[in-house]
Order: sequence, then C-alpha cells, then structure tokens
Amino acid sequence: MRANYRLQRLFVPDDLGPGATVVPEPRQTHYLLNVMRMREGSELLVFNGRDGEWAADLVVPGKKKAELHVGSLVRPQPAASDLVFCFAPLKAGRLDYLVQKAVEMGAGVIRPVTTQHTQTPKVGLDRLRANAIEAAEQCGVLAVPAVEETVSLDRLLADWDPSRRLIFCDEAAEGDNPLAILTGIGKGPLGLIVGPEGGFSDEERHRLHALPFVTAIWLGPRILRADTAAVAALAVVQASIGDW
Repeated sequence: MRANYRLQRLFVPDDLGPGATVVPEPRQTHYLLNVMRMREGSELLVFNGRDGEWAADLVVPGKKKAELHVGSLVRPQPAASDLVFCFAPLKAGRLDYLVQKAVEMGAGVIRPVTTQHTQTPKVGLDRLRANAIEAAEQCGVLAVPAVEETVSLDRLLADWDPSRRLIFCDEAAEGDNPLAILTGIGKGPLGLIVGPEGGFSDEERHRLHALPFVTAIWLGPRILRADTAAVAALAVVQASIGDW
C-alpha cells in the first residue's frame, strides 16, 4: 500500500494501537502547533518503525500541549530491509544528504566506516539517527534503518559475516555493467560499502579484492562525488535484488 503524502507523518517511540494516546516530544509539539499550525481535530499519521502506520487525531489540552489519539491502522508494518549500507563519513552537509538518500533508497542498516582518506572521522550518531527519522517521515518509509556505531575499515572486515556478500564500489574495477555482475552473484544477504571523497587507498583496495566475500563493481566513466556514488550504488544494488 502506497504512502499518503497529503497528511503530516510523525515518528514516535511509543507502542501504537487502536485507542492509544501519544504525547509528542516538546520539539514535535512546537512543530505541529507553531510551524504546521495544526489545530484540535487535525488528522495526521504516526509510526514507530514496529507497529505500522496509524491515523491519529490531534488533541490540544492546553497551551503548548498536544496529544495524539490513535485510531485505525493505515499501513501494516513491512519487513525491514536486510541491506547493510557502509560509508566513509563526509562533511556535515553532504553527510546529512547521504543518510537521507540511503533511507529513501531502502537501506536497512546505516554504518559509518573510517578509512585512510576519511575527511571527518568523528560522527554524531544522534544527528545521523535524527536525519534517518526525518527522511523516513518525509518519504513514507515505515521501517526506519538502524544507525550503528562508527568502526574502522579493518574492524568492519574482521567482524564481517562472510555469508553476507559485500559490494565494493571500486572506480578501477573491471567491466562496464554493474548490474550483470550483481545479478550473477546469486541470492543472499548483501552489504554495500562506499569510500570517501579521495577514494579507498591502494592498500585498502588490495585488501578488499583479496577477500572471498567481496565483489567489486564499477559505477561508470565519470568521477562521482562520494554522496552521488552512494545513491548510484544503492540504486544499482536495489535494482539487482528487485527492491525497486
């Protein structure tokens, strides 16, 4: 069932069900009452990433106070995506964009990975999670991706489950058709890793190519910025597995 984009969507942590009452966080209350200028009885949609999407009515019991009275189920909760998306952190503006697009493109797990050429090794996970939730609110996603702690590339590869194929975006990879490569690796869980603006180092590339669970793909003849490469790679991977 397609999302309803006419109504305001709000992520809440509370359990949802018919007759439930949800008290929005102060910033959400401010947004609903002062930014959106919603009034008593306004209808909106709420979701928590677990229980599906529900219709709710806004109740305003007092100044600067709001409650959401939950009614009927609008969309059932879909299965969470199994795609693990790993990326080298970027500077703030482009990092926000990258996370938002990863949510829109159906990533199930979002994981920052530091590499030798990473520009911004320190990542605010709270900000990433807030961006992921905001993107889910805006694009109709119900299964909000998990945002995991930042790890080094060495640690990521050492701990990687070898039964999960890791797709590696390599500008020097052979071949000119990433879809043909991806459709040839068969079914099974997937991960995707995209490097930083400066790309992976030669040492990192050699290590990735040597691992039996890694498959390299080429993203075309043009030099792409890291955030653009991430969107392109996610699109190719999702197209190959039918999550399109």
